[in-house]
Amino acid sequence: MELSLLLNTFILNWEIIVLFFLIAVLYASVGFGGGSSYLAVLALTSLAFTHIRAIALLCNIVVVSGGTYIYIKNKLFNWKKIVPLVFMSVPMAFLGGYLKINQTFFFILLGITLLTAAVLMWISKYISKKEKKYNFKNSITKDVSYGGGIGFISGMVGIGGGVFLAPLLHLTKWDIPKRIAATSSFFILVNSIAGLGGQYLNPNFSIEPTITIILMFTVLIGGQIGSRLSVNLISPSNIKKGTALLIAFVAIRLLWKHLM
Repeated sequence: MELSLLLNTFILNWEIIVLFFLIAVLYASVGFGGGSSYLAVLALTSLAFTHIRAIALLCNIVVVSGGTYIYIKNKLFNWKKIVPLVFMSVPMAFLGGYLKINQTFFFILLGITLLTAAVLMWISKYISKKEKKYNFKNSITKDVSYGGGIGFISGMVGIGGGVFLAPLLHLTKWDIPKRIAATSSFFILVNSIAGLGGQYLNPNFSIEPTITIILMFTVLIGGQIGSRLSVNLISPSNIKKGTALLIAFVAIRLLWKHLM
């Protein structure tokens, strides 16, 4: 890849690159991924929707890989509970990514997805420093159903699904907050890989390699910086509310444009 091409792409898309970097730093500093924000930013660009889906998933993979490794290292995974969640989510995310959809349907689905995510972010209060031990009683059938449904939508839209899974697990008292965060990170990782695999096998798959590589490198650096800062200059609750407003604005704009 020529240096001049990279430089030209950087200059033409510097606003997006700066936003991706800031999102990665800010979210990583408080333990978040920021996938929905990446998707919301990309939805405001002139990039083709096929490019948007692929870029969002690739950036997801970059951001959550490091977090997943840390969670594994700290032994925060309960594999007996995680397997039912991903048992159907992975094949359904692959199917969602593989399905051929047109641009209008994609942006309408994206608008609905982002609006739902915004509401969940605004009302959820699941970030807690207190971790009480409960006698959790999980339903394998429900976990398989939750995972499959979230995985399918995630694959079609181009997200990992953590924005839906985490609030659901907290509301159902699935486990302690740290284990839910670890589970969501792994869920995002495997679904992003599966969704990307489905997209790749779709005959209509396409990607703009130059901007994709730049944005992946950007979130990698931003995420590493943020994870090492670990300074709560802004509380996680305020970050969630700010993000909710951002993606709600994008969602309403998309729905207005493609439905009206």
